[in-house]
Amino acid sequence: MDGPKLTEFAASLPFPLDPFQIRACSALEDGHGVLVCAPTGAGKTVVGEFAVHLALTSGAKCFYTTPIKALSNQKYAELVARYGKGYVGLLTGDQSINSDAPIVIMTTEVLRNMLYAESPALRGLSHVVMDEVHYLADRFRGAVWEEVILHLSEDVRLVSLSATVSNAEEFGAWMETVRGNTTVVVDETRPVPLWQHILVGRRLFDLFDVEANNGAPGGVVVDKNLVRYVKERVQAERMGAWEAPRGRGPRSGRSGGRPGRPESRPIPRPDVIKLLDQEGLLPAITFIFSRAGCDGAVDQCLRSGLRLTSEEQAREITEVVERHTAEIPRSDLEVLGYWEWRDALERGIAAHHAGMLPVFRHTVEELFVRGLVRAVFATETLALGINMPARTVVLERLVKFNGEAYANLSAGEYTQLTGRAGRRGIDVEGHAVVLWQSGVEPTEVAGLASTRTFPLRSSFRPSYNMAVNLVDRMGVDASRMLLERSFAQYQADASVVGLVRGIEKNAVARRELLGKLGGEDSPYVEYTALRARLKERERELERQGRTDRRNDAVTSLVSLRRGDVISIPSGRRSGLAVVLETDANSVDPRPLVLTEDKWAGRVSSADFPTPVSALGHMRLPRHVDHRTAQTRRDLASALRGTGISAPGRGRRRQSSAGDDRELGVLRRAVRSHPCHTWPDREHLARLAEKYSRLERDTDAMKQKVAATTNSLARTFDRILALLTERGYLAAGPDGEVAVTDRGAKLGRLYSESDLLVAECLAEGIWRGLGPAELAAVVSTVVYESRQEGESAEQGPTGNIRHALTRTVAAWHELRADEIRLKLPPTREPDTGFAVAVYKWARKESLEDVLFAAGQHGRALSGGDFVRWCRQVIDLLDQIRSASPDDEVTATATKAISAIRRGVVAVDAA
Repeated sequence: MDGPKLTEFAASLPFPLDPFQIRACSALEDGHGVLVCAPTGAGKTVVGEFAVHLALTSGAKCFYTTPIKALSNQKYAELVARYGKGYVGLLTGDQSINSDAPIVIMTTEVLRNMLYAESPALRGLSHVVMDEVHYLADRFRGAVWEEVILHLSEDVRLVSLSATVSNAEEFGAWMETVRGNTTVVVDETRPVPLWQHILVGRRLFDLFDVEANNGAPGGVVVDKNLVRYVKERVQAERMGAWEAPRGRGPRSGRSGGRPGRPESRPIPRPDVIKLLDQEGLLPAITFIFSRAGCDGAVDQCLRSGLRLTSEEQAREITEVVERHTAEIPRSDLEVLGYWEWRDALERGIAAHHAGMLPVFRHTVEELFVRGLVRAVFATETLALGINMPARTVVLERLVKFNGEAYANLSAGEYTQLTGRAGRRGIDVEGHAVVLWQSGVEPTEVAGLASTRTFPLRSSFRPSYNMAVNLVDRMGVDASRMLLERSFAQYQADASVVGLVRGIEKNAVARRELLGKLGGEDSPYVEYTALRARLKERERELERQGRTDRRNDAVTSLVSLRRGDVISIPSGRRSGLAVVLETDANSVDPRPLVLTEDKWAGRVSSADFPTPVSALGHMRLPRHVDHRTAQTRRDLASALRGTGISAPGRGRRRQSSAGDDRELGVLRRAVRSHPCHTWPDREHLARLAEKYSRLERDTDAMKQKVAATTNSLARTFDRILALLTERGYLAAGPDGEVAVTDRGAKLGRLYSESDLLVAECLAEGIWRGLGPAELAAVVSTVVYESRQEGESAEQGPTGNIRHALTRTVAAWHELRADEIRLKLPPTREPDTGFAVAVYKWARKESLEDVLFAAGQHGRALSGGDFVRWCRQVIDLLDQIRSASPDDEVTATATKAISAIRRGVVAVDAA
């Protein structure tokens, strides 16, 4: 080891440093910034801790940032144990402990806010550690990491710690351009070797051929016994019965399942855990991509009588549980399913997902790390969270819902999930187990397991808040230059290089094809142009036909009346439906309907290829609450009882192409052209089609180049235009753009809907509300429903309803401006949490609050309720400092106090 400080630091550790840690620490001692990319559990944080050591020994400060509060708390506890409470502070938004200490752990957002506010706490700062820096790819929060990297003073050494990414060199090269000397250290060696397996029925196979890989884990050759066995299972499934091949018999283990039936599904979850226990592969994390699936797995294990703990361990678990939950009122514990959760823990089994109460999750984490809970069923969020490694990771499925559709796991996601397997210093090896079921190909699993492709893609884009803060700190020109230095623009510019190469390559290919077609003066070039115009006209008429059909459908939807019985012609909702609410929107009407299958929701012109007409009419009650199951059942029954039947699928309207004069002229011109009778016409047509395709591709690439170059600066300029129109920016006496008082308030709002919140505050829309009412209205710009469909809830009081009406009107005006200026739209307010937070702020019980949320069509788990309450508190805290109105400021302060109680206040960090 080179430097004296590294030698001193290494001597204080109970383990020797790995080569990659020495390389990174040496660069740091030499005054360089460092980017460290290494697998989960490899010991990246040691480099961060060395930065802390360097700062302390030189009498300077070090900020240690993490993406989530749980990680901040964990790192705070570790550093307090090492250096003592006097030297370590914590800032997470919820908590402020010893914030003037030389070492302060904080969430990344806190540091970003300090940079914009030019906080005096930044004085004396020598090092910043950014843990989990790959979070900058997160589409919701990623911009914060880039903002910090770009805004930190050049004399601050930055230590960036990342999971293994495939474009570390690209990221490092960008860091070098914006931060100066940056050493990139990449280590792809797992500290604990990982063995890959597939569990087929009750037989556990190695995924890779061990002999072909000289007895080491991993490799590229799939185990031949596994391939053969799976093939036999698939054939047996097709035959409808499982029969072992004659003369062989099962090669190992039991066949399991019912005799005479194939096992295309994995064995029950409790059996999987028992099998892993027998093989010595516990503790294990089983990833199930659904909260309900995780809870269901725990229930199955409880019903099966599975127990993984001794009586002594169960007593130890009980002590930990009681310590963590001591502050929660007993009545709330009943509502939260406490006794079932505790029973499972005492058996060594638990779920872990975002729907759980934070204190429940943290209890599970502590018990798992201590080896007392041995089987955890978790959603993929655990893979992104705190340090909670296991001996084995189990993947039930290789498909997950990505928010829009079911999609196969990517190689990066697979690596991230299985990276939890193998505990350094405890396990000799880690294990990843995929449960086989019909459709899972061993070769596909091998492809996921052997690919290390996880590119880091910037999600950075300027926001309204960012724009006013940048202009305030450095002016418009310098702000534009800073955006041009972002990783997002760096990657975009790199893509331009590839596009320009593609344009040049296409130009060469087009010249060659033009020569084969006879040159630019060839009659076939003219013939090709005629055919292209004919095809384009046909497409144009087809588009026009679709537009006409949509317009007809829109007109027919607008003309519907409440109580009209209609027929939805196709799709999942096909059949009879009754109109509950009309919609007079002439652009995109979406009437609310109830189908005979008890589904209630809004339909649009996309559901009707031909105009819709009323088949009849039925009388409806004056008030219809379509969110309640009983109402839907009664109305669907009444609809079926009308005697009206859905007609057969009607014929589509004939295309108007046959009547189009221009189309007729083009068709005649093509047929009468001399080239139309050439014997090699079709061969030349194929060449001409290639030429046209190259031409289209080239045009598309040129458009991409134009759109990509300076793309962030153009978006920034459009944001400035909107902010100037709305009075947040103004031209000063010297002609320079300056931030107004109104803009300064916007600069303190970090919400996703920052400008909408600023508008509501500036226009006094939220004035005159009580604390609980303000909480309800503010929740609409924070809350985002997990389930499909919209909430028709308008608020429990007149004040709330009036404020919501004005808030939505402000959103409509803002949305219109954003569309006009081609800016990303602000999300529409969602009233789904308003009733719940209103009742909670009025001191109603947790049971009544969760019941009310369910009654209003927005069922909430305890964990979701606490999470959304804390997000409302966070925004109320920003409003408290950004509101121009003293009354709103005082009300926000009272609302925070009213919400921060009971389960919301417990384990708040």
